[in-house]
Formats: sequence, C-alpha cells, structure tokens
Amino acid sequence: MFTASCPEVDSGKRLGVSMAMVFFSGELQRFTGEESCSVVAPNYRELLAELYEKHPGLKDSEIAQMAIAIDGEIVHEPLLEEIPDGAELHFFHFIAGG
Repeated sequence: MFTASCPEVDSGKRLGVSMAMVFFSGELQRFTGEESCSVVAPNYRELLAELYEKHPGLKDSEIAQMAIAIDGEIVHEPLLEEIPDGAELHFFHFIAGG
C-alpha cells in the first residue's frame, strides 16, 4: 500500500490527536472518488465532520446511518465512540437477521 505524508495529519499527530485510515466501500466511493483516506479525529462525531469536509458528497450518502468497524470490531451505535490512533475504519449497512 502506498503511503504519503500529509502535513495536516502530521501536525495533528503531534498534538496527540488520533490518526486513522478510513476504507470506503464501492458504494461510498461514488461519493468520495477514492478507496481510502487518512483522518485526524479523536471520536466518531469529529470523524464524520472531517469526512464531510474532505468529501462533501458524503452528505448525500447514508454514511451517518451505517455501522462502523473500528479495527475489525463492528459498532452499531458509534455516536460516542473514540477512534484509537492508527485505527482502520470501515462503514457497513446494517444487516437484518431473523
């Protein structure tokens, strides 16, 4: 995987803010135009705010109603979740069971 240094990410890291990598599904890539991006966000609310700022088209998606996997652990109600430094984040639609 190719990684590049990003000034805003590096400066956030120095301030003790968590840096994470968000991976977008094919559906979300229609709104972002990329497979992944790095973010500096200590919690889920700031994560969404940063994603909306980087990719305004996501406001038209259902990303806020999706579950999120944080380092492989699926969180169905992530509103108060903290984002650990170096986390991998994936968004999923809820799966109904029965």
